[in-house]
Amino acid sequence: MISLRKLVTLNTTEDLVMAAATGVAVFVVLFFLRQFFVGRLRKWAEGSGSRFQIIAAEMVSSIRVMMLFAVGLVVTVNNLNLTPALEKATERLVVLIVLVQIGLSAHRGLRTWTRLRIAKQLEAQDGSSVLNLGVITFIALFVLWVTITLLVLENLGVNITALVASLGIGGVAVALAVQNILGDLFASVSIALDKPFVVGDFIIVDDMMGTVRHVGLKTTRIASLSGEELVFSNNDLLKSRIRNYKRMAERRQVFTFGVEYGTPVDKLERIPQIVRDIVQAQPQVRLDRAHFRSFGASSLDFEVVYFLTDPDFNLYMDTQQRINLTLIRELEQLGVRFALPTTRMHIASMAAPLSPAEEERNLPAPPGRMLS
Repeated sequence: MISLRKLVTLNTTEDLVMAAATGVAVFVVLFFLRQFFVGRLRKWAEGSGSRFQIIAAEMVSSIRVMMLFAVGLVVTVNNLNLTPALEKATERLVVLIVLVQIGLSAHRGLRTWTRLRIAKQLEAQDGSSVLNLGVITFIALFVLWVTITLLVLENLGVNITALVASLGIGGVAVALAVQNILGDLFASVSIALDKPFVVGDFIIVDDMMGTVRHVGLKTTRIASLSGEELVFSNNDLLKSRIRNYKRMAERRQVFTFGVEYGTPVDKLERIPQIVRDIVQAQPQVRLDRAHFRSFGASSLDFEVVYFLTDPDFNLYMDTQQRINLTLIRELEQLGVRFALPTTRMHIASMAAPLSPAEEERNLPAPPGRMLS
């Protein structure tokens, strides 16, 4: 109150009115300039698609009214005679508003840049870059707002050195309390750097499988084949055994079949070559081997191994189906039958059968007749 009285005494009424009018005029001009530049930059961005112009438009549109007010206040104050206390308070207020506005503009620009980069990487199907951008953006925003907060506190007269030291001591207790959250956070950084999987990869974790849709700071979300969303803790996920099928360059397939016992040897010798011809006739297939493998319990077993140069699962199923159908036709023409699980029982008599004479001699004597 005393400072306000001194302000009136140090300045004439005309000075006060002129300073206030100048500050209001600057505020109004800056407000309309902001609207003009935002509209113009967005039109340029829509026309050229320039990433720089889009980011600039977003940063300009993030300028708050309080920032324009701060500029108007500075102009007003410069046209007045102020007491030291009021001048210092005004200076702190202006610096506080400017620091907050810098944080908001940088935040908006960084988020816009990240969004545009992620959209571009998704078009290029580069999941690893999307994951890296998410982690980098989080770290950059965290550092930005920690820096802004420290600068604001210093501007308000807080001893930053003592505060940082006390935060270091308290940080140990906080870290122990939230160690699970921090474990997931560091696990997300590990996923981003080591890249065991990226967005868009098809993975199997234990007995669950699906396509990676999002890797966050605490959890990873996977769209399962049946449609539901699977949510894994990042720390638990890295402790699991992960099978990444997106990294598969080739698909190795093994299949077996059996034919009946009693199949002639000359036909058994021809079967491996028939299978080789069938497999080699398939597109995008490299044959490894085809052999008469073993004597099964109820069949003569053959084993075939081949590689698909394209790991697509649907391609594998189509190829295996063609091989199976062609193999059935070829073995039918050869006169060879597939074996079915069967059990044969052989029963042998323990004693030789009696002749008619032996049977007659072994007949019992009629009643009342003596045998001599």
